[in-house]
Amino acid sequence: MENYKAVPAWAGAVVGLVAGAVALGVAYLVAAVVGPGSFPVVAVGDATVDLAPAPVKEWAIATFGENDKAVLVAGVLVVLTLVAALLGVLSRRNVGLGQAGFAVFGVVGLLAVLTRPGAGAVDGLSTVVGALAGSWALTLLFRRGTDAWAGVGRGSDVGAGVVLGAEGQADGSGFHGGSGDGGGAAGSTRGGDALEAEREAVREAEQEREAERPAVMRAGVALHAFDRRRLMLGAAGGIAVAGATAITGQVLSGRRVGDTARVEVALPKPVTPARPLPAGADFRIDGLSPFVTPNKDFYRVDTTIIVPQVNPRDWTLRIHGMVDRPVELTFDDLLGRPLTEADITLTCVSNEVGGPYVGNARWLGVRMADVLREAGLRKDADMLLSTSADGFTCGTPVDVVMDGRDALFAIAMNGEALPVDHGFPVRQVVPGLYGYVSATKWVVDLKVTRFDTDQAYWTPRGWAAKGPIKTQSRIDLPRAGARLKRGRTTIAGVAWAQHTGVEAVEVRIDGGAWQRARLAQVPGPDTWRQWALDWDAPPGGHTIEVRASDAAGRTQTERRAPVAPDGATGWHTISVRVG
Repeated sequence: MENYKAVPAWAGAVVGLVAGAVALGVAYLVAAVVGPGSFPVVAVGDATVDLAPAPVKEWAIATFGENDKAVLVAGVLVVLTLVAALLGVLSRRNVGLGQAGFAVFGVVGLLAVLTRPGAGAVDGLSTVVGALAGSWALTLLFRRGTDAWAGVGRGSDVGAGVVLGAEGQADGSGFHGGSGDGGGAAGSTRGGDALEAEREAVREAEQEREAERPAVMRAGVALHAFDRRRLMLGAAGGIAVAGATAITGQVLSGRRVGDTARVEVALPKPVTPARPLPAGADFRIDGLSPFVTPNKDFYRVDTTIIVPQVNPRDWTLRIHGMVDRPVELTFDDLLGRPLTEADITLTCVSNEVGGPYVGNARWLGVRMADVLREAGLRKDADMLLSTSADGFTCGTPVDVVMDGRDALFAIAMNGEALPVDHGFPVRQVVPGLYGYVSATKWVVDLKVTRFDTDQAYWTPRGWAAKGPIKTQSRIDLPRAGARLKRGRTTIAGVAWAQHTGVEAVEVRIDGGAWQRARLAQVPGPDTWRQWALDWDAPPGGHTIEVRASDAAGRTQTERRAPVAPDGATGWHTISVRVG
């Protein structure tokens, strides 16, 4: 058994870290060839998202926003780093412990990879090759960082530097006893003295060597002397290997088919174009959310860590289940159908009162209702279970999609093909429902079914099966905590109540009377609406509240409720100070 007790703890940690880096680099390279979802760090991150309780997910979204996935991956890497260092320290006693540790991580990675939707045996290759590379690097670095010498300890059968001591025979130093054939007694005495001196010198040399180089064989265990220079050279080589494999993997995975393909998409003109935006739809006040949210600023909340790269030439949408005629559409099929353009505001159920997870865009796509009528919906169907390319599922009420609103299989956003982050090549857009029950990105499958038969991703995790959007309003300016100048200032924001529409917005300052804000124009009931109120701000601290009423006469409730299970409620309230 290999024993490296002579290696300091810090050096063992270095060995573990470098071996872990090699494992991840090699695994990343293989995943770039097999598929990005096979990278074990991503698979473990996805599994963490799936298994995390709803309160933990909401805390992550509230705390880290759209960076929650990046923080999760960073956390997984930090854990792996600490464990790799620990394995290196433990391997000083027995390198087999470190090898077993890499094997355990390989098993965990395999479970995470192979339990992903659509995973096959080949997806496990990245984890297996990475674990083997890490184990090999660990062993090689320990051998590289130590210097075993060909010696055997005391008490073994063969000794280094053993003096035989028989007259006229070779001792361990290569000297010979006696004085030749005719030495006589005096010669014998002089020869004996010389031989004894030589033996003593050999013993001293042996002791010095044993003290300086303790790598010997004792009880069948190989002990090794630490060589700092050799270890640092080996570690540098390991880092080079890890870096080279990671960079190569990045280059290979950088061939993003979705990003490339979307640029080549020629968008047909809509058969049913959106209404022209009315004059006064956007107040154009500095700091107020614009009526149309630019694609780069549109919020993104989803469950995937690696954004799916879907080639539109390979994309199909299968519509099946409780239909008379199952349908399968290609991307070219969608482009050849009558297209509808519509202005629609999307909202995430994870949006806190006053939160940022809402945005408005002009969408282009095929009406979902038209396709479903062709498939022949059965009367008792009440749910559309859509599936994303990454395995996410979403349950949408059939009656909402079929009631005449602009529910779309969208292919474009604000005049260009969907950005990959927002679902290219095709996503669902359904006004009036929170995204978790309607806005499936990278949609590839639509099963017509029933809510009492199937469940979507979020339902067993504590969220409501149906998620109609609740009327909400937000103060965009002034910002919470702002210091304002005394005198005339503008309070402004947005309000939304898709698919009903916003009828009124009221503002209250310091608990006084509610004041009606002026409203911007809107093209229809499916978008948010800007509002503004001029205020003569007196000195001191002030509290500003806002509430909206929809076109059905319902005013948003003051009662505060969390985002789970079906969306937050309450009035957005901020505090400011006027100097």
